[in-house]
Amino acid sequence: MDKLDILLVNDDGIQSNGLLELKNTLEDNFDANITVVAPSNQQSGIGRAISLFEPLRITKVRLPDCTEGFAVSGTPTDCVVLGIFKILDKIPDYVVSGINIGENLGTEITTSGTLGAAFEGAHHGAKSIACSLQVKTDDIKFNEGHAPVEFRNSAKILCNVLKKSIDYNIFESGCDVLNVNVPHEGDEKTPWEITTLARKMYTTHIDQRKDPRGRDYYWLDGSPVFDEEEGTDVHTVRLKNKVSITPLTLDTTLKDLERFKKEYNDKLI
Repeated sequence: MDKLDILLVNDDGIQSNGLLELKNTLEDNFDANITVVAPSNQQSGIGRAISLFEPLRITKVRLPDCTEGFAVSGTPTDCVVLGIFKILDKIPDYVVSGINIGENLGTEITTSGTLGAAFEGAHHGAKSIACSLQVKTDDIKFNEGHAPVEFRNSAKILCNVLKKSIDYNIFESGCDVLNVNVPHEGDEKTPWEITTLARKMYTTHIDQRKDPRGRDYYWLDGSPVFDEEEGTDVHTVRLKNKVSITPLTLDTTLKDLERFKKEYNDKLI
């Protein structure tokens, strides 16, 4: 097999230890050219946002293992665009996004910078895999570059998924992105399940407070959802403690379009 070209990105920032662990594990398991392009700082929750009204800068950085990476002063999507069209100047075989600190489950993945980067890679023709690790408390997510989390098992699981995708031509099925979520204590022996997206990952809560000037301000918050249906990613990761693998497509058109046309065509046009 020819040497793989892998563009490695994330949304937790160039200094994330999950990014470095994944890079090193990919190098140990594949004959690949791995190019690291990641945001200069934390970009969680930004989805597939792209910078249209401000210039972007690319800075070469020395990663902790003394190899070279590229820090982008923008979003994860910006990283993919610049990685493909400026740094690599070609479409890589794979765009791998992660390892994200915190699971990315349910239809709320549209807010995820990790998934945003993966979808952008798929949009340009690369096979894309996103990987996220469940955490028990959200506060560790924002200790940029110093999260007290063990990423090695998740990196090994991601490499196994990548290998299977190559061995069995998974992306020829019409899948654009594989969304991989690893339970908190998952390892290489943890079973996998192919899942669908749950409806919700979090409840919605707004915490209203007052600033020192007496004006209201708001924190958007929520609690994890557990009671989703069997077969969904939320149920698989949070209740069964299994790895969920959800095949996703760029086309979000309603599946039963013909029924919709028959029912509503005369009413809407």
